[in-house]
Amino acid sequence: MLRSLTLLAVMMAAGLVSSVRGFAAEDQRPPNIVVIFIDDMAYADIGPFGATAYPTPHLDALAKEGTICTDFYVTQAVCSASRAGLLTGCYNNRVGILGALGPNANHGINSEEETLAEICKQKGYATACYGKWHLGHHKEFLPLQHGFDDYVGLPYSNDMWPYHPGLRDKPLEQRKKTYPDLPLISKNEVIDEEVTPEDQKNLTTLYTEKAVEFIDDHADQPFFLYVPHSMVHVPLYVSDKFAGKSGAGLFGDVVMEVDWSVGQIVEALRRNKLDDNTLVIFTADNGPWLSYGDHAGSAGPLREGKGTMFDGGCREPTIFWMPGKIPAGKSVSTPMMTIDILPTVAQLIGAKLPDHKIDGKNIWPIVTGQPGAKSPHEAYFMYYGDQLQAVRSGKWKLHFPHGYRTLNGRPGGKDGLPVNYDQARTGLELYDLDSDVGETTDVKDSHPDVVARLEKLADEMRADLGDGLTKTKGTGNRPPGRVK
Repeated sequence: MLRSLTLLAVMMAAGLVSSVRGFAAEDQRPPNIVVIFIDDMAYADIGPFGATAYPTPHLDALAKEGTICTDFYVTQAVCSASRAGLLTGCYNNRVGILGALGPNANHGINSEEETLAEICKQKGYATACYGKWHLGHHKEFLPLQHGFDDYVGLPYSNDMWPYHPGLRDKPLEQRKKTYPDLPLISKNEVIDEEVTPEDQKNLTTLYTEKAVEFIDDHADQPFFLYVPHSMVHVPLYVSDKFAGKSGAGLFGDVVMEVDWSVGQIVEALRRNKLDDNTLVIFTADNGPWLSYGDHAGSAGPLREGKGTMFDGGCREPTIFWMPGKIPAGKSVSTPMMTIDILPTVAQLIGAKLPDHKIDGKNIWPIVTGQPGAKSPHEAYFMYYGDQLQAVRSGKWKLHFPHGYRTLNGRPGGKDGLPVNYDQARTGLELYDLDSDVGETTDVKDSHPDVVARLEKLADEMRADLGDGLTKTKGTGNRPPGRVK
């Protein structure tokens, strides 16, 4: 008996009990999981990360009651690729999803991949997705075929429609050859073949109401709720109840409505007495679309934005909240990534990981502030497209020579119309992110040992997933799903 108690104490200290018995005793309900995923939200777009032009009281409260993660990354700074990393626990290159899939794409997430929803299904969870999917719009790629019981939302980005700014000077008939009408889908069926600007104004409210209804309807069983908002991606739309409310323009209004949505979801959890047994994760898919200027957010001190693997593109404002389990009012600077959410949830609920290789690892000891908790990763690998552009390890970030887009300090566009980017190029450059969060000063000459170590790790990853920069073919890539 004493030996068993000693073993249990050691396992609890190491954060391993959940991998053996689930989150708690077998007769106790496992925790609910809520992931709120914002589109194109920049690092400094909410109060806990520096926004001051408009209030975000619900996110401020979430951060005060939970833990903010200051160095939390997505796999790539673009829509579909980022979502693939979140939902599969893999670098998106491993699962064959790159870029942003449009209405002409004939591929999507492969049925052989196991999503976060399917992990939760192992334990009898109810599952739902309300928002932008963007992992393939054909039926075989939609959420209900990948572990979700319910889905309402757009199949891809809200700018992939005939009113895209790049098509504004063309006749409507010609626009529709590039982008057809934008559909709204419920489960597997199109319920609105032509989403209008008036419809877009109510998307945030629609997703929120569906999320709250789902919580209310499933309060008596464990659930996984995924809310990938269409906002704050351009074109920006806001409901009448928030129009003009921020005093900081349309972008501020839209962020305030997203903040309201978070408040509604948390209030539903409290009303159903689920708040102390629900893990809520708030994060985003990539940084600001800087070319849109006043319709884009701010990465604050970080360099560049969406479409680059500088931190302004791929480091996201992230909050973990679970009262009584996750420390309140804490800040964690250990690097983490969306690929880590799936294995963390699997350990938390006692589910089995996929049989195939995944890249994420359990970060529960870090977010719960366990003494001595360290990153389970030696490094994170930052691809853009098929190019391995950077490696982050501890405080170090090494960029490999590659081209990237930039405004070079110029302002972006106004009123929903973008300006053009310049093209620039970086060399082999090493940054100490502890002292240089803006990636401004190359210190590779002072730290050749660090450069050599990260280059060796990069070579190992190239052998696994390939690299378009070095024309390397990987052996660990899996194909996306293809339309049958």
